[in-house]
Amino acid sequence: MQVKSIHRFAKISAFKAREVTRAIQGLPATDALDLLRFTPKKAAGLILKTLKSAIANAENNNSLNLNDLVVKEAVVGEGPTLKRSQPKARGSAGPIRKRTSHIRVILTDEIEIVRREDKPKSKKSTTKKAVKKSSAPKAEKPAAIEIEAPATPADTKE
Repeated sequence: MQVKSIHRFAKISAFKAREVTRAIQGLPATDALDLLRFTPKKAAGLILKTLKSAIANAENNNSLNLNDLVVKEAVVGEGPTLKRSQPKARGSAGPIRKRTSHIRVILTDEIEIVRREDKPKSKKSTTKKAVKKSSAPKAEKPAAIEIEAPATPADTKE
């Protein structure tokens, strides 16, 4: 069963909040809670609040177990933008956009929980590949060339 929670008109830009939601998608709800608690961003607090609300909805309304829940979807969409202006030089004004966003978290108990520890480790080959040597002979370095200085009239007298 799917359970969702939406935090509308969150006072953060969607671009900043999406970075945090990407980190929790597909995680078990308990792991997502731990991750958000220790993420040092403003968006993490807002998403944590939404995730806790979704968990409460799942436990109280649908009597689901917290340990079975997985974050199926964590999406941040753009909300309305408050438009303000900043006074600039010579009587002009520059725009200020105060962006908002809508945070939606969907939990489900239908997806099987797979943690990193449970996944089988991939076996990498430990043998080194033999380097293929070319049959062409190596080019030898050219020998140093000695250049004699031109003879001067003082050298020719003997």
